[in-house]
Amino acid sequence: MGFHSASNSSNVRPAGGGHRLLLALALVGSTLTAASPVVAQRTPQQELAAFPRAPAGQTRWVIFLPHAADENALKVGVIIGRSMLVDCNRAMFSSRMEARTVKGWGYDYHVVTSVGQPASTLMACPNTAKTRQFVRSSDEPLLRYNSRLPLVIFAPNDVQVRYRIWKAGPEVMARSQN
Repeated sequence: MGFHSASNSSNVRPAGGGHRLLLALALVGSTLTAASPVVAQRTPQQELAAFPRAPAGQTRWVIFLPHAADENALKVGVIIGRSMLVDCNRAMFSSRMEARTVKGWGYDYHVVTSVGQPASTLMACPNTAKTRQFVRSSDEPLLRYNSRLPLVIFAPNDVQVRYRIWKAGPEVMARSQN
């Protein structure tokens, strides 16, 4: 029928922070119970070992997706944005994201290759005050949901990465018209 969104920006962070240890401890703690055998958990550092480091002027953003029962019915909507001072007009900008493959591993990662200049509508604002807001790119690519690998995105330092999980509705049969 379409996709339903569940917004989530709390699990996206630039790589290199202390959140990875907390995430690893949370994952280990949530999977160990008295009835389950102890299984070696891979740390976020191990998960990211195959991926390149961020080049100068770029930030490596990492999304660890939780396991889902039917991952084929899910997509990850990547939101590229900036924190900007805006008035009452609707602001936006263009961006382009490319998929690349880690040589020798076959893992995909994504690179924001271009970020356009901001544009906005031209309404007359009753109040000329500007506020700092997250301004989204006009493009929101949908990527495959895969909980087995981290989703790695390289973006310019002045850009933020957020995401939403999209879920497919039930299949509906189209009617034939003769």
